[in-house]
Amino acid sequence: MLVSCFWLAAQAASAETILEAEYAAPTTRYGHGALGDAMEWGALRLTLADGRRLTMTVPESLVFEDVAPRLADLDGDGAPEVITVESSLTKGARLAIYGPEGRIAATPHIGRRNRWLAPIGAADMDGDGAIEIAYIDRPHLAQTLRLWRYHEGRLTEVATAQGLTNHKIGWDHIPGGIRTCRTGPEIVTANGDWSQIMVTRLSGSSLTLRPMEPYTGPDSLNAALTCP
Repeated sequence: MLVSCFWLAAQAASAETILEAEYAAPTTRYGHGALGDAMEWGALRLTLADGRRLTMTVPESLVFEDVAPRLADLDGDGAPEVITVESSLTKGARLAIYGPEGRIAATPHIGRRNRWLAPIGAADMDGDGAIEIAYIDRPHLAQTLRLWRYHEGRLTEVATAQGLTNHKIGWDHIPGGIRTCRTGPEIVTANGDWSQIMVTRLSGSSLTLRPMEPYTGPDSLNAALTCP
């Protein structure tokens, strides 16, 4: 009987596995335009393994200000969570994590309208078994890399570094990301003046940066994700 209960629980969990995520309900209520137009999103739509489609609508005070939601298994259970960017009409952007039941966790808002963050990716940056999520806080202004650790449904900031960026105003894409080569995960961005491609690693509680090669355009950031 106990085996049967475990099997049923596993089946139920499998049915709720997120297969796809997309933004929906386009809206102009924010009108920031960091991604090239005044259109943002008012809802997140999830497709589950059992065929259900769930739509999660944010309040009128929020929008999703993002290129696309990102799927990543943040808790190691074999099923992905969804990484999004939510922006407040008065307090700017924050990173938010969603599951089939809704929002699980979020970072603080930047604190001011029309201040945005550009996601980079998620990986176990230091090999401790927990996943870190990286983004650039205000890629056009503060140019600050922030790393947050996801553990037991909570986000904790673990490290920051100044002078890095991955987005220019008006781009509808975010180049660069996280690559995993022989020496482990590395964050690939540009430096603040867009002259160099930078590679960043997490060592303990600090970030180590090194220049890789000259930046020649967004394609060069994406090409740098390929391991040598």
